[in-house]
Amino acid sequence: MPHILHVAAENDRLPGCKVGGMADVVRDIAPALADLGCQVTLLTPSYGYQHLRPGSERIGSASFLFRGAPHWADIYEVPDRSPHAGVRNCVIQHPWIEHYDPAAGRHLIYVDDTHNEPFFTDSSRFACFCAAAAAAIGQEIFGTIDALHLHDWHTALIALLRRVSPPMTPLRTAFTIHNLAIQGIRPLRHNDASLEAWFPGLAYQWIDVGDPQWSECYNPMATGIRLADMVHTVSPTYAEEICQPSRKPHFFGAERLESVIRYQQEGGRLIGILNGCAYPAQRAPARLETGELTRALRKEVVQWAGGHERLLTRHFVAYDRLTGLAQTAEKPLLLCSVSRVVDQKFLLMRTADDSGRTALQQILDALDGRGYYLLLGSGDSDYERFLAYMSAHNSHFIFLNGYSEKCSELLYANGDLFLMPSSFEPCGISQMLAMRDGQPCVVHAVGGLRDTVQHGVNGFAFEGATLSEQATQFVATTRAAMDLQQDHPRKWRTICAKAAAARFSWQQSARQYMEHLYGIKVKQRTPKKTTAAPIEKPVGQRTTPRKRTTAKRADKPPSSG
Repeated sequence: MPHILHVAAENDRLPGCKVGGMADVVRDIAPALADLGCQVTLLTPSYGYQHLRPGSERIGSASFLFRGAPHWADIYEVPDRSPHAGVRNCVIQHPWIEHYDPAAGRHLIYVDDTHNEPFFTDSSRFACFCAAAAAAIGQEIFGTIDALHLHDWHTALIALLRRVSPPMTPLRTAFTIHNLAIQGIRPLRHNDASLEAWFPGLAYQWIDVGDPQWSECYNPMATGIRLADMVHTVSPTYAEEICQPSRKPHFFGAERLESVIRYQQEGGRLIGILNGCAYPAQRAPARLETGELTRALRKEVVQWAGGHERLLTRHFVAYDRLTGLAQTAEKPLLLCSVSRVVDQKFLLMRTADDSGRTALQQILDALDGRGYYLLLGSGDSDYERFLAYMSAHNSHFIFLNGYSEKCSELLYANGDLFLMPSSFEPCGISQMLAMRDGQPCVVHAVGGLRDTVQHGVNGFAFEGATLSEQATQFVATTRAAMDLQQDHPRKWRTICAKAAAARFSWQQSARQYMEHLYGIKVKQRTPKKTTAAPIEKPVGQRTTPRKRTTAKRADKPPSSG
């Protein structure tokens, strides 16, 4: 039975160990690999609390050198939120990896110190984690391993340490790029958070670790790409895009590593494998009437507001807007988004036309009188202020500034049209989750969005050679989709049904992992005869055309956005 070790900063099989999509990938690929006959071990930091959960068991202690001194880290096997035969979760506990935030009242996975020195805190934390993980692998605390799978820049140092400090038995290594825009770059030396400060005397080669643009810097993402046997992206299109980023305007950060990635591509060591999505057999999405939906969302907003000593204006406005939605006589058209509020996801929303109106304002103007736009998310404070302003000046725009699984599930299940205009998207999961519930998406045809949404078939896609063209096409495509929903209900129902019928299987992805990343041949199994379950038809609230109602247009934001 092949034993695969995945090392990552996040793992959604553990409570509180998720920030982004990486956690979803680690959570779902493990059981899919186990179903193919693998033993899978998932390794993350404990972050100071995972090892304290009931049922945790210490399985060993790893000795390693860090900052020129000996250290010991304890390794624990911890309980799984969804136990699966063949999958185990392990964590590394060391005080230098954890970071407790008194203001938040919890331990953090990532520390935001970008206004001081980018990655200053996190780079040291994850360097310590990598040193302990590399030592634990070499000391066989996890047993014999057949393939090592590293995720993003946080774990790349393991590949370097296994090669040079000291040389260890070769181990088939795969490296996954989840988001090339975040690379964890730090100085090589003369800084407390630098490669030589963590590992004085390390016999590294610059060609293995150096940043192509800043010669005195260490680039973890580049290190993982260079030293892995196979480099993996989470969609086929994204693998093509990062080899030619100059063709994609505002493709943040990719151009710095273009030559490094193309070298791997030319050597046959780069592959894109689309992430999957779970399709539980007995899953029943919560279809709610407008009143029920708004009550559930208002309850979440009140809980967010209760977490602050003073009532935040954005929560007050959201509550007021939800109250207005609850009072609509007819079921309105609902546009939805569930996303991190960052440049990658919302740059196009904020882009203005010649008149000074942002793309978001143009969409809201087109929606005025026939529906609402509900956006759930948090992130960059500047974008949060922009969206809060827009919500305050547009009564049919509801900015839910926070996150909860319940809110996201409600929007996926009850929205009519999902907006996802990412400037770039390695894969994306939100579009898959919306489609799973029969909600078509408007997406920028990049990365995994191009690989999952077919324009006019199961959703709507737009392109553009420049930022201005992209924003213009985003608005036009969204307007056309809204008009189609209202004027051509039969065609709309067909698109909804095809969105719900689309399947992006983790089982298929796992087979490609085995064969292409790990070099392990998958045994062919005789398929069982099954009766296909009927596709759940989109509910009437999503397919019935709406009558136009009159509503006063809200004030426009300043042209600066």
